[in-house]
Amino acid sequence: MENGKKAAIGGTLILLIVAGVRIGMIYRERNEPVKTPATATSEEPKVSDDDLVFLKKKRQSSVADAKDLNGQPLWVSAGGQMDYYPASGKHVNYGKAAGTLLGAQKIQVKDFVEQVAPKSATQRVPGGDRQVLMLFTLPDTDNHEQLYGVPVGYHENGMYTFYLDEIFFYDDPHQLYKHWGPEVWKAIDTHQVILGMSEREVQLSLGQVSKSVSNDYGNRMVVYANLGKPMAVTFVNNKTTAFRPDQGF
Repeated sequence: MENGKKAAIGGTLILLIVAGVRIGMIYRERNEPVKTPATATSEEPKVSDDDLVFLKKKRQSSVADAKDLNGQPLWVSAGGQMDYYPASGKHVNYGKAAGTLLGAQKIQVKDFVEQVAPKSATQRVPGGDRQVLMLFTLPDTDNHEQLYGVPVGYHENGMYTFYLDEIFFYDDPHQLYKHWGPEVWKAIDTHQVILGMSEREVQLSLGQVSKSVSNDYGNRMVVYANLGKPMAVTFVNNKTTAFRPDQGF
C-alpha cells in the first residue's frame, strides 16, 4: 500500500511538472515581442523596361491563318537575314534578290502564295515540297507600289511551318520600345551605332547576323555582318563603349 501511494504521488508530481513547463512555454510564446522578418541579403533580380515589353505571337499553322495578316503593316525583327524578291501578280521571281529586310523596317502585307523554291532560296527558310511566301510592299520607300515576296514558311509531309513570329513585329517597335528614346531610334532607322546603345538596340540596327567569342551578354565584343560592311561593337554593362569597321567577319 505504501509503495502504491508513493507511486501515485510521484506520477502526480511528474504530471504537474510537465503541465507547468507547458503553461510556461505558452505564456512566453504569447508575450514575446513580434519578431521582424530578417531582411534578405540577396538583391532581387532587376527587370528592365525591355523585359516588360509584350511581343505578340500568332503561331500560324495554315495559309488561311497567315492570310489574316493581309492588309496589315508589319515591322522587321530579324533584320539582315531575309532576302526578298520581285513579284508580279501571284508569282515570285527567285532569280535575283531585290534586297534584304532591315531591322524595324515597315512593310505592308498584301497576300500569301505557295511556290516551289530553288535551293538558293532555302538558306533561312527550308524549301520543303513548297515554300510559303508573303507578298508585300514597302510603304516608306519611293517605289511604294512595287510588289515583293519573302519566304516565311514551308509545307512538308502534309504540314505547314511558319516563321512569321520570329521574323516580324506585329506592333510598331518604335512604340513598343519608345523608352529607347529618339536618339537611339534615329540610329536604328539609319542602321548606325552610337555610344551607349544596348546589344538589343545594336542588333536591331545592324542585323542579327553576328559572331562573338564570348557568351557574356552585354560584356563582350560582337562583330555584326551588317550586309557586307562588318562592324565590331564592344559592350560593357550592356552599353556600347566602342565600335569600328571590321574586316574579319
